[in-house]
Amino acid sequence: MRLSLNNAIKLKAKALLLHSLSLPTASITLAFRNVSTPSKATTLSLTRRTTAFLRCGAAMATAACVQVKIELTETEKKIFDRLLNTLRHFNLQTELRVAGGWVRDKLLGKECYDIDIALDNMLGSEFVYKVQEYLSSTGEVAQGLAVIPSNPEQSKHLETARMRLFNLWIDFVNLRCEDYSENSRIPTMKFGTAEDDAYRRDLTINSLFYNINTNLIEDFTNRGIQDLKFGRIVTSLPPKATFLDDPLRVLRAIRFGTCDRKSARFDFTLDEELKKAAACDDVKTALGAKISRERIGTEIDLMISGNQPVKAIDHICDLTLFWVVFNLPPKVEPAISEECYRLSATYLDATWKLIQLTGCSSFDDEQRRLCLYSALFLPLRSATYKDQKAKKIPAVNYIFRDSLKRKASDAETVINVHKSLEKFLSLIPSLLSNEEIKLIEVDWGREFVDVPVTSKLRVLTGFLLKEIKDFWRVSLLMSALLYPTNIDCTQDIIDKHFQLDKRKDLFVSVENAIFKLGLEKVWYLKPLVNGKDIMNVLQLKVGGPLVREWQQKVLSWQLAHPSGTAEECLDWMRETHSKRVKME
Repeated sequence: MRLSLNNAIKLKAKALLLHSLSLPTASITLAFRNVSTPSKATTLSLTRRTTAFLRCGAAMATAACVQVKIELTETEKKIFDRLLNTLRHFNLQTELRVAGGWVRDKLLGKECYDIDIALDNMLGSEFVYKVQEYLSSTGEVAQGLAVIPSNPEQSKHLETARMRLFNLWIDFVNLRCEDYSENSRIPTMKFGTAEDDAYRRDLTINSLFYNINTNLIEDFTNRGIQDLKFGRIVTSLPPKATFLDDPLRVLRAIRFGTCDRKSARFDFTLDEELKKAAACDDVKTALGAKISRERIGTEIDLMISGNQPVKAIDHICDLTLFWVVFNLPPKVEPAISEECYRLSATYLDATWKLIQLTGCSSFDDEQRRLCLYSALFLPLRSATYKDQKAKKIPAVNYIFRDSLKRKASDAETVINVHKSLEKFLSLIPSLLSNEEIKLIEVDWGREFVDVPVTSKLRVLTGFLLKEIKDFWRVSLLMSALLYPTNIDCTQDIIDKHFQLDKRKDLFVSVENAIFKLGLEKVWYLKPLVNGKDIMNVLQLKVGGPLVREWQQKVLSWQLAHPSGTAEECLDWMRETHSKRVKME
């Protein structure tokens, strides 16, 4: 039988008391509320070794530079002042606490604009109306107010009130405790104490409060500050029970341990007991069964978009969660090896390093994000499955649309990048040497019989870049990893014989060649002649496939003759059409 919250808290407190006896002597003092005497604010001492290391069992962790005092911005001071004045105006006996991420980030010296206020004896909606009434009495007006009702089916478990003050949206909720049923991550909610609320949170570093009334930091788990200082990702309660209650916390733990690091001062590390619990079969089953695919996809997207996507995916691989998260469709052809996920992680690692080498300015955030997805799913680029109509669909499409519930454009972009690789690889030798192009067995989807040999490289490159548009650099970077095509790429990747400096040089050389050809924005090229002009030359009364065919021919002519005029293009059309008519 699962431990009750109160029993678990008592056991945790005993363990923390025993652990604290082995800590070194205090050398730094921080004011925060003593959880054993919640009615009094006391100053307690936290410990820090002068060598900046703390021994925890057999492991050594580097000390984090956590600020001992929260420095409020002028805007935050104004917001909190208005809230406290509301308490005084109505003589409310309510304690206001800023919860979770804001406290964590402020202690790490980072700015945070996501302020969540927890109330100990009233609903958020009740309090925001009081704030609105107080502001009106002083001649001020709230910039915005909204009450968002609870919606458990969408993982919105509690009513939240929102108010816009000094151009910041502030969320207000009551303190609560949770009780989970066996087969659902949707808890039963009720009013709770600050201690209840702290222990219901996923991680100790997210369980801290800043008490606005007392200007004190409150650490009800008795270890949130220490874990934050030393970069430890630890659950507030025993990890397996925590993850079985809400398996999404596994992915949140990985994300906070990797992607949430905006400062480069130290790395977070996952607690060993947490890793054991996350990798157990019960938790993996619960993650696949209890959590919506949208929520899983959101967490993965935050990891991929974060500062340490490689570390995040490495954790997912090490915890054997890869195929739980990136679920494949049934009957994939060709069959995917169980160990394929290691190859995916290695491609991701190489791509991440290559992006850094080539200069991050080559990619905007969206291009970088989809570049990393393209690398992650590179080993799956040839895998397909059949839908209900027996149509072959790329397995990558299933992962994006079904496993992660991401937008269709993400899937389309990554699939288009994968499809472009064969063409790009065939062009690289000529782009590097600027010699006459030798077409290998690649399906370009059209014929180029009328293109002069000397212009064929520019024409083919232009058509390719028009297909993938702004993501041509992504495709080029993927191609640089795979080039040349006559090596055993799989074994080469696994052995990590990338020679990334050479691949960076390859990327830059081909990129420069494309600029030299004037094709870097070729998809913005406007046709010299329009459909009506084509119909006049062909003496057609209505459009159709023939017009579309000639539109492609016109584009090909434009790419082959970058200085050509509309009149020259029309002359070429008339001459070519006349020859074809005579031959027929």
